[in-house]
Amino acid sequence: MAIHYEKVGHVVTITIDRPEARNSLDLEHFGQIADGWIRFRDDDDAFVAILTGVEDVYCVGADLKKFITQVTERAQALREGGSKKIEAGENYSFSDSLVAVLRDGAQTRDGETFELYKPVIAAVNGICAAGGLEMMWNTDLRVIADDTFIQLSEPRRGLFPGGGSTVHSVRQLSWCNAMEVLLLAERIEPRRALEMGLVNAVVPRDQVLPKALEWAETICKNGPLAVRSCKESAKRSTLVDLMTALETESTYSTQVFSSEDAKEGVAAFREKRPPVWKGR
Repeated sequence: MAIHYEKVGHVVTITIDRPEARNSLDLEHFGQIADGWIRFRDDDDAFVAILTGVEDVYCVGADLKKFITQVTERAQALREGGSKKIEAGENYSFSDSLVAVLRDGAQTRDGETFELYKPVIAAVNGICAAGGLEMMWNTDLRVIADDTFIQLSEPRRGLFPGGGSTVHSVRQLSWCNAMEVLLLAERIEPRRALEMGLVNAVVPRDQVLPKALEWAETICKNGPLAVRSCKESAKRSTLVDLMTALETESTYSTQVFSSEDAKEGVAAFREKRPPVWKGR
């Protein structure tokens, strides 16, 4: 299997392991990543996930040798069969939304609408291009090696970055920085990515995963329900007007303050001991 799923304590690491294809992905492997996110979401004992790659590549997006043919065949089948599912691997079938498997926050699998509000960290150990960046938009914290680069390269090939880049870039970056990513389609060096707010930290390559693990362990010290609710409230606020967002935040606040974790957190503080979180 080219996509590895490993859990240590409360931290899950999903690793793309296709060095022979520069960690590019075809439909089968996009599907394996989607399955990984579902597995992570449904595990109440998993608090944080890290997405990374092997060797000197994080992910260069779609495996064009296979992907375009697969997409073309799939599109034709959908035109002929409506909502008919297309098998992308022995144990995985996709629904009608192809680009959904590029995203960690809006996947659709076998008709299931998928939302993920647990924290996800990108450990960008090497080249992050095309679909690799498309996936990175949906992560929450990002650390990158100081000897690599990021590039939204689709326009260079006359292609459209349809995995969320035109939407997420203008929400996460200033307009001119988003246009730099989208229109120039040039390599973005790590320090420039940091200046733009595209990543949180730049470190030597051998420190990328340790830094991501450090962040993950720090998050795990916090109440998992509070963390998930913070992310969910923040993400939902981008979809509505200010007053609605504030009302929604108040709802999350009430839920968290009345939770078992909130009572445990206050008790642990009073008793000067580490809290024991239940996630509810």
